[in-house]
Amino acid sequence: MAHGVIILPVYSTPLISLIAGILILIQPKLLNYIVAVYLILIGVIGLTHHYY
Repeated sequence: MAHGVIILPVYSTPLISLIAGILILIQPKLLNYIVAVYLILIGVIGLTHHYY
């Protein structure tokens, strides 16, 4: 049986937010892309968490 890291949707949202915030501080030009990816990921996490 393989043991891996499981990231639950509850813990992934703050992690994604933290990474997005750091990337925006480092590269402000990427703001539009980071916000778009963040919203897509949060939407997918919300939908998969809702159905499972």
